[in-house]
Amino acid sequence: MDTATTTSAFDVFARGCPSRPVLEHLTGRWGVLVLAALSEGPARFNALRRRVDGISEKMLAQTVQALERDGFVHREVHAVMPPRVQYSLTDLGSTTTTKLLDLIRHLETHMPEVLAAQHRHEQQTSSD
Repeated sequence: MDTATTTSAFDVFARGCPSRPVLEHLTGRWGVLVLAALSEGPARFNALRRRVDGISEKMLAQTVQALERDGFVHREVHAVMPPRVQYSLTDLGSTTTTKLLDLIRHLETHMPEVLAAQHRHEQQTSSD
């Protein structure tokens, strides 16, 4: 398929577009954090869980499964006893994560402005 044709066939604003659930997996509460953690290198499940503070075992399992299904994460099972599973970014996951890391850095850099805006908003709404 032609890339231009393929790209234009998808519209994230359209209700039935298959890109919507993928966008949700990427930008949901945990997807960005799991991808960012994996950008630091391959990791086993419990190492990911420690790195992504606050995520439950169930949510991490669901998140890595969704990201694996979408082609962003590779799951490798090592045939040892007990079995060892390691997660890493695919090429698609790596290029996508580069963009997400830019967003993370942008947010972290501008947090003082965000916090000031939140404070102004709280002050304004409490005085109304």
